[in-house]
Amino acid sequence: MYYTIRHVTRFRYSNPISESMMEVRKQPRTEGEQRCLSFDITTKPKSKVLVYLDSQGNTVHHFDLPRAHTQLEIVTQAYVENRVQAPAADLTLDLSTWQILEDHALNGYDWDYLNPSQFVASTDLLQTFAAEIGLNKQSDPLSLARLITQSIYDKFEYVPQSTRADSPIDEALATRRGVCQDYTHIMLSLLRSLQIPARYVSGYLFHRTDDSVRSAADASHAWVEAWLPSLGWIGFDPTNNVVVGDRHLRVAIGRDYADVPPTHGIFKGETQSTLEVAVQVRLADEPLHADEPSQLAGWSQVEGGDVAAAIQQMQQQQ
Repeated sequence: MYYTIRHVTRFRYSNPISESMMEVRKQPRTEGEQRCLSFDITTKPKSKVLVYLDSQGNTVHHFDLPRAHTQLEIVTQAYVENRVQAPAADLTLDLSTWQILEDHALNGYDWDYLNPSQFVASTDLLQTFAAEIGLNKQSDPLSLARLITQSIYDKFEYVPQSTRADSPIDEALATRRGVCQDYTHIMLSLLRSLQIPARYVSGYLFHRTDDSVRSAADASHAWVEAWLPSLGWIGFDPTNNVVVGDRHLRVAIGRDYADVPPTHGIFKGETQSTLEVAVQVRLADEPLHADEPSQLAGWSQVEGGDVAAAIQQMQQQQ
């Protein structure tokens, strides 16, 4: 399948800020069965955009605006081919796979994806949830990952803005409410506690018109990838209770959200702010909406005096 992706992030400031610096992780990865065939990034005001690869092979664009401005807009457009296929629904692994995973961990492989990180940790509430869903090694790792995916989907209510971008997993575990970022961190914590290497994936999900998925169509998305012997890295989307296939478009991978925010930056100045975000993912044979909408219907928007908090909340993946 071929897709076009348009992602717009717009910051407005009530008073001019004197300088801003920004990192952007929005370029889809070229890896395995996914290829990013073209990518373009523009900023208003104009800037010189540089690029590097981080330690996980994610493409990071960055720029500096060393002059006064009251608005910053970042527009990215991508053209992507994705042929990833989910494992067959009836596929299982042998129970001896657990020993392979144990040896994998003892030999030091995937250390970052087996240990706690900023948003991935073992807590009392996590252990209570694990006991509630009957988490143990009586079934094979692939079946267990499917069980975790479905259990989070069944037992948590999808409620945008019920948590923050920096919320620990206990907030969602206590209320049983959250968004994809929370579900992904919870699933990562469960998988790593079982010595299954697991990483955070930031990206996009193509929504069909007849879709029953509950994640937001106008935002970036997040899900889990687990490393399973004989299969490699397999994606699981607990927000929508699916094993990842060709509709999930991978942008960046990391230990958790802290490694892969779509935008991350700083600025000089004291100001009130408004932050707006819009995402469009379409099949390649559909027209890409290149013109900016005159109205912000369908956009995510936050206003407030606390710029840092507003930016964190808007960058939360849905």
